[in-house]
Amino acid sequence: MSFPWGGERRFNAYSHYCQTHFGGRVQKLPVDAGFSCPNRVSREKGGCTYCANNAFSPTYLSCNEDIATQLENGKRFFAKRYPVHNGYFAYFQAYTNTYAPLAVVRLKLEAALQVTDIKGIIVSTRPDCLSDEVLDYLSELSTRTYLTVEVGVESFHDETLAHIHRGHTVECTFEAFGKLHSRDILTGAHLIFGLPYETPEQWLQDVQTVNRLRPQFVKFHQLQMFKETAMAAEYAEFPERFFSFSADEYVQFVCDYLERLSPDIVVERFSAEAPPRFLAVSPWRLLRHDALVRRIEDELARRDTWQGVVN
Repeated sequence: MSFPWGGERRFNAYSHYCQTHFGGRVQKLPVDAGFSCPNRVSREKGGCTYCANNAFSPTYLSCNEDIATQLENGKRFFAKRYPVHNGYFAYFQAYTNTYAPLAVVRLKLEAALQVTDIKGIIVSTRPDCLSDEVLDYLSELSTRTYLTVEVGVESFHDETLAHIHRGHTVECTFEAFGKLHSRDILTGAHLIFGLPYETPEQWLQDVQTVNRLRPQFVKFHQLQMFKETAMAAEYAEFPERFFSFSADEYVQFVCDYLERLSPDIVVERFSAEAPPRFLAVSPWRLLRHDALVRRIEDELARRDTWQGVVN
């Protein structure tokens, strides 16, 4: 059976996208370019309440090393786990990778393109850190190489965004995506399930908002509580503010979500993974991401349903 996106899997998988556009897997190589974040600097709030960037950073990363060195280290790091691939993306992942003067942003991104077998760049950023000057540069860059701008959306509720100290609004998110779309820049949206006061019922209603936002890619992460963060302290004092999935509940929820999600949107991830040493609490034990994906696909097959079937 072939689905609307042309693949045989029951959701529009990133692996199918890479196979279609690049002839196979393209390995992402995370880069720490030394950028910071407005929440940590000018706003003096100590960052978003859940933030623990080091929990997602491979051990080889060091902002004290130049971009080329980090990428070469990344190639060696991932070679054992993913020996078969069709090139690399330089993934500017740490913090906010457009939060700097244009000259600095350009210097960092252009350095990655000089490294052998780099097929493109993925830039992780925030909706309130995309100036017209930077956007114009990214638009020009996208004519020379593959480029995706991955935006931390996290929530579609202003009350939540204020509570977790994001420092931007939902309106700001839509403005940012509008500017990116107008420049024909590929976009990704990052969303978290489990933020305080939110519920699965709200997240299922939010699917239509995601569809209106029109990202080319989405990443879904369950909330993880990291040690020494403000959110971990909040959870310890007010656990009733948080909805926690069991693994079985999460599989059912994701399938419900996928059925409502536009079939045009490519799904990159369903869950977050961080080393246990960083976790303040583990309310549910999630399988490794590949095992979780198999369970999601098995449930979609059991239902005889697929991404976007409800639309």
